Amino acid sequence: MNPEHYPRRILLCVAGLSPQIVTETLYALTVTGEPRFIPTEIHLLTTAEGAERARLTLLSEEPGWFQRLRREHGLPDIRFTLDHIHILRDGEGRLLRDIRSVADNEAIANTITAKVRALTADPDSAIHASIAGGRKTMGFYLGYALSLFGRPQDRLSHVLVSSPFESNPNFFYPAPVERVIFATGPDQRPLDASDAEVTLADIPFVRLRDGLQESLLRAGASFGDAVRQAQHNLAPPRLTLDVATCRVRCGETVLRLTPISFAWLAWFARRALAGLPP
Repeated sequence: MNPEHYPRRILLCVAGLSPQIVTETLYALTVTGEPRFIPTEIHLLTTAEGAERARLTLLSEEPGWFQRLRREHGLPDIRFTLDHIHILRDGEGRLLRDIRSVADNEAIANTITAKVRALTADPDSAIHASIAGGRKTMGFYLGYALSLFGRPQDRLSHVLVSSPFESNPNFFYPAPVERVIFATGPDQRPLDASDAEVTLADIPFVRLRDGLQESLLRAGASFGDAVRQAQHNLAPPRLTLDVATCRVRCGETVLRLTPISFAWLAWFARRALAGLPP
């Protein structure tokens, strides 16, 4: 089934101090996207400062850019409230205002991984994840988490905004009619927001979910745990034979064979090492 046909369609974003990444991505998905992907809900992972900026610019009555985008382009109801803004925390559980240390990076990796794991656990959901916002490590962890837990219906992208609208704090999406905003340069020249172009760059990614142990698909496992398991799955197969005890280790599985069975396996193993057929 195509992503746009799933009953639960999720836009998942990371953002720092530029909450407009949400409306820019939503615009590209619902207005210019082909096929259109209209989310039923939006989730935003961000810092404490980013959450406050998202509240004031996207979810407020004025300017309320999220609801304004919906109204101007005739979009259906999309669940996006303060409960859908997830503030990243450090290893001690304190709200993060910025990501500055190795410990902070480890904490956000686990938080992002947990959110992706939880959202992908629903078989009726399709996720479109945008890595365009926030610090580079936030986007990296989101993309990596989707590679670990993503399913065939999940997608990953980066939003592209034309100059001079890119990184302009007054720009949130291309207006359907003339709307004047001002450039951020020294001249602060007037710009027409309807002239902006916003597109999505689809990012292919390797899906490793089917190779993960069942325990890693449940809550509690860290980002590092999942990465180590995925790396182990990609390692060359390894067979170890202990002649003294007739024990065989294949990956993480250890078996004790009868002497006759062990002898046959050892014979096959020697032939394989010599490049001979079984």
